[in-house]
Amino acid sequence: MRSISFLIESCLSALLIFAVTSMAQDKPAQPSPPPPPASLVSPEVHSDASVTFRFRAPNAIDVKLAREGAEPVPLQKDEQGVWSVTTAPLSPDYYGYSILVDGVRSIDPSNPLLVPNLLETANAVHVPGPPSLPWELNGVPHGEIHHHFYKSKVAGDNRDYYVDTPPGYDPAAKKTYPVLYLLHGFSDDASGWTAVGRANVILDNLIALGKAKSMIVVMPLGYGTMEFVNLGWDAWDHAELRDRNFKKFSAALLTEVMPRVENEYRITRDRNARAIAGLSMGGSESLLTGLNNLDKFSWVGAFSSGGIPDDFAKDFPALDARANQQLHLLWIACGTEDHLIKINRDFRVWLKTRGVKATEIETPGMHTWMVWRRNLTEFAQLLFR
Repeated sequence: MRSISFLIESCLSALLIFAVTSMAQDKPAQPSPPPPPASLVSPEVHSDASVTFRFRAPNAIDVKLAREGAEPVPLQKDEQGVWSVTTAPLSPDYYGYSILVDGVRSIDPSNPLLVPNLLETANAVHVPGPPSLPWELNGVPHGEIHHHFYKSKVAGDNRDYYVDTPPGYDPAAKKTYPVLYLLHGFSDDASGWTAVGRANVILDNLIALGKAKSMIVVMPLGYGTMEFVNLGWDAWDHAELRDRNFKKFSAALLTEVMPRVENEYRITRDRNARAIAGLSMGGSESLLTGLNNLDKFSWVGAFSSGGIPDDFAKDFPALDARANQQLHLLWIACGTEDHLIKINRDFRVWLKTRGVKATEIETPGMHTWMVWRRNLTEFAQLLFR
């Protein structure tokens, strides 16, 4: 009986295996997943300094390259759905750019070099140049960048600032250094001058060449209220908010940031060793804060200033020829193709009516970091002489 039961069980097992095998054979084979698309090289800098940008968007209808300092240009799509364009040779520099996909701004996913921004994060491409360019890394001694955070009573929020100490800085030594308060523009954050402007590299190179004095550079967050930048580019249409932003920024700088850094770092506490400069919104903040507080600043620089209304007497009520005895340098620069060139020229004319002397700088260029890196390079060489 045991052998008959065993035989039956064996037959049933064989039938089950046959049924399962048949079902497996009858089931259609699953297709293999498609291979991942090949990685793109973008941007690709060529030996002649031209650059090819590539972007994969097979379903897009219109793709453009929006490069800093240039009008948007269309990309062409190939049979794999990759869009590309190659520029003419570019001058050595760092260029910010975005990809416009059917009108929507996008970053380049193939490029890890980002331009931080509170409104429009972008990418950057480095077209390398000779070591003589001040923003190129060279084999020179380098300083250190320090990142600080604090609670602002003036602004009512938590915020940050950066401090760049020069090569050879020793917090335990008795030597003190002059200080430059360096301000970013609208939509930037506190990292703008180091992450994009390469201010620390520029200063290190100039100091190594003996073209600039060793100095401490302080780069604060440039908003008196974050409500201002949260409105986006429409913020400039709100005059009351704009003015409040400027006033609160000055208060935060003078009563919070300056006392902190001048206690924590070996900074010379003398107005003759204190400078303030900035770009765009930061240029206006430099003028408003510096020229209205000449007891604290004797070096003032403004690069492509924007945002100050043309009623200059209202914003600078006490400014007159007496400022010439207090200022070592008032340096006002703007690119000739910048949309802010008129307001800068008008301000310089108004200064003349008040008897205030200024160094007037106009260079080719638009409202771009390529202009402001060069502005900083020239301005820094004049400081603390």
